[in-house]
Amino acid sequence: MYERPAENSLDGGNLVTASLDIAIVGGCGRVGLPLGIAFADRGLTVALYDINDEAVRLVQSGRMPFDEPKAQELLPRLLEDRLRATTDPSVVGQAETVIVVIGTPVDEHLNPDPGAVVRTVEDLADKLSDDQLLVLRSTVYPGVTALVERALSERGLQTTVAFCPERIAQGYAFDELFHLPQIVAGRNDKALERAEKLFRNLTSDIVRLVPEEAELAKLFTNVWRYIKFATANQLFMIANEFGYDYERIRQALTQDYPRASDLPGAGFTAGPCLLKDTMQLAAFNNNNFTLGHASMTINEGLPLYLVARLEARFELSTKRVGILGMAFKAHSDDTRSSLAYKLKRILRFKAAEVLCADPHVTNDPDLLPLEDVVDRSDLMIIAAPHREFAAIETDKYIVDIWNLRGEGVKV
Repeated sequence: MYERPAENSLDGGNLVTASLDIAIVGGCGRVGLPLGIAFADRGLTVALYDINDEAVRLVQSGRMPFDEPKAQELLPRLLEDRLRATTDPSVVGQAETVIVVIGTPVDEHLNPDPGAVVRTVEDLADKLSDDQLLVLRSTVYPGVTALVERALSERGLQTTVAFCPERIAQGYAFDELFHLPQIVAGRNDKALERAEKLFRNLTSDIVRLVPEEAELAKLFTNVWRYIKFATANQLFMIANEFGYDYERIRQALTQDYPRASDLPGAGFTAGPCLLKDTMQLAAFNNNNFTLGHASMTINEGLPLYLVARLEARFELSTKRVGILGMAFKAHSDDTRSSLAYKLKRILRFKAAEVLCADPHVTNDPDLLPLEDVVDRSDLMIIAAPHREFAAIETDKYIVDIWNLRGEGVKV
């Protein structure tokens, strides 16, 4: 645990007391809440500050607002002692460390808004003090850490600033937070040392960078994944056009052959990060990112490609089409930026009716029970590879580009 100062400090004439180890801004979301639970589980006192009233109420009652394995069993116990959720921003001023998990949004034209994180920090500036550590945690546009440092300096604050990007995959938080190396970045030794000390509560493997390197490292990570998935999807489409099974080819070429072991299977590439961060990197490089833009065209075009293949085989205007899985990834309840909804929009213009099911998603009133969709559909598309779909017994045609059912991926 962090050692609190033995005495109080003065900030602008106001007495500042660190009664908390950590306050997390955006603390009841999918990044902040697992992080807060992890720190509290390691013995630190944590306040989760969030403007989402419903999420805060759920957390206060001991219930997770979303699915994250292992979190639900930890949350009620930690609320009794070291963890609390609140909509009161004053907790920011009570913490030794403030972690901001507000990311950089993009608009409808995929242009990033680098000022979003800066505005969040500026809104909290009257609660910050010189002796605090401010950690930016979410993916940011390159240079945002420097903008935050400048904004604080212009307000007469000498708050220590660090950028320590989250690196977890949704659904694996309580494995990866404790086992993956943590990148910490700061402008000076003080920032690096404080950030490293903080994250050594979770992991012993720390990697130091300067802020701009770390900002790019986070973007490069997501962009690399996006490009790899685009490569797989393009290869799938090439094989499929000539009547060959991409998955059969992929399994053959990757078997005991390490130079090809990281070639992914085909599938929808979606979610709140990969496309957004690819476009952030493109914007940072003056929109000179041919590989990134090509990857976007491939990944975002996959739903259109599948519908075109079905049109060539069926008279879609007479068919009920079922979409199985509306989350953006397997075994998740998160529908943010899911390509299943793009597929649904396309099919609504092409098919007689579109029926959707997802046993994990609870926030979509239009979803039907899985059994109903299987019974009523003439053909189906697996849009998210939930394990439940592997066991469906039917002789109806199912598009399964994930090869979840082990029957190949030809469409």
